[in-house]
Amino acid sequence: MLAEGDKAPDFALPDQHGETVRLKDLRGETVVPYSYPKANTSGCTTQACGVRDRKADYAAAGARVIGVSPDEVKDIDKFAGKHDLDFTLLADAEQAVAEKYGTWVEKSMYGNKYMGVQRATFIIDPKGKIAKVFPKVQPKKHDELVLKALGELAVA
Repeated sequence: MLAEGDKAPDFALPDQHGETVRLKDLRGETVVPYSYPKANTSGCTTQACGVRDRKADYAAAGARVIGVSPDEVKDIDKFAGKHDLDFTLLADAEQAVAEKYGTWVEKSMYGNKYMGVQRATFIIDPKGKIAKVFPKVQPKKHDELVLKALGELAVA
């Protein structure tokens, strides 16, 4: 997984509307990409709705939050519509970004091993460097942790 101080790898992925979002086009902004395993699952819904509900707090902190999952565009579009998610969700169906960021990992459930996305959040500063990493973040604690870090980074 990428670490604080690393240069954030660029990416270009389709959002829930099929429009391409490029990280390099967001230089000059604080970007908070978070990886989540699957749209419309309980933890992922909790996390996404938390971001939606704290949108004003993220805006006040000067941050743009972007959810990234291995789902297809049609699935994240349905997810966004069902839960009124008014922020950017990206479809990483080929797991290219998950591979670059180190969130495509071996997982285990009921003794079965498989590859999947590890829930993680990154804060990328306006110059494109990773300022903070939250590996294995818990959905219910996500916003509190990230917003606190954004506040601390603003003071530093």
